Amino acid sequence: MVKSSTMETLISLAAEEVEKAAVVLGHTIRAGAEAEQKLTLLLQYREDYMGRFDENRKTGLSARDYQNYHNFIDKLDEAISGQQKVVQQAQERIDAAKAAWQECEKKRASYETLQKRAEVREMKKASRREQKEADEFNSRKARMAKLKQ
Repeated sequence: MVKSSTMETLISLAAEEVEKAAVVLGHTIRAGAEAEQKLTLLLQYREDYMGRFDENRKTGLSARDYQNYHNFIDKLDEAISGQQKVVQQAQERIDAAKAAWQECEKKRASYETLQKRAEVREMKKASRREQKEADEFNSRKARMAKLKQ
């Protein structure tokens, strides 16, 4: 059987791992949120830029201005595509960090379960021992009473 202090050390180390994994998970979630926020800003900027382009197109654009708008929209689309990849990678890192945290938490919980089971076994042993001692005491007491008669 694993000693109590050993199990407590294992639980403590596992709890530290859980905390570290939670910190990593928090950082990855924040990074993912920032990546999504940047993507949202790029999409909004593209929408606004397209609105200005449509307005200017209605009033008339030179071929050069039309080409400049078109080139800039292409660059925005490239930036949006790149940012979508960043968001996807951030989500993959979040999923990996969440799985790592869950694994650490599972390990910690299993150590605690083992410790509780050991405590229950020890309590049952102590109870049986106390019952045996009480039975022996009562048996001796009964024998002593018979001898006195």
